[in-house]
Amino acid sequence: MKPLAAQQACPCGRCAGKSGKQQAYADCCGRWLEPYAQSVTPPDAESLMRSRYSAFVLERAAYLLDSWAASHRPESIGFDPGVKWLGLEVRAHHVTGEATADVEFVARQKPATGPAVRLHERSRFLREAGRWLYLDGDPL
Repeated sequence: MKPLAAQQACPCGRCAGKSGKQQAYADCCGRWLEPYAQSVTPPDAESLMRSRYSAFVLERAAYLLDSWAASHRPESIGFDPGVKWLGLEVRAHHVTGEATADVEFVARQKPATGPAVRLHERSRFLREAGRWLYLDGDPL
């Protein structure tokens, strides 16, 4: 796990209102990741997507696994050493049903060796027992 100070800019890049200033980690994804508590969850699929991006940046495997729908959840998550996450762009968020939503995003990362990579995906989310969960996604 990588540490992040509460007042540092949140890795997900969400801006606070019309100011254009990035939200502090404690006021954004940090409220779901620090300390990790299953009883406090993001209110919508976009917020879950952003918090999962932050969890990848900060290597929070427990959060990632718990926020994954059980039907699609892997047994474990590994993190590639030396990866530097460069940013997240949420391109679209659509509520597709009473308990379903899609989020299109582009995440950029720089592996330890080689050129930077763009991960462009349309992710599917579902709400079970009041919690949004990541289901799966299609590369775009």
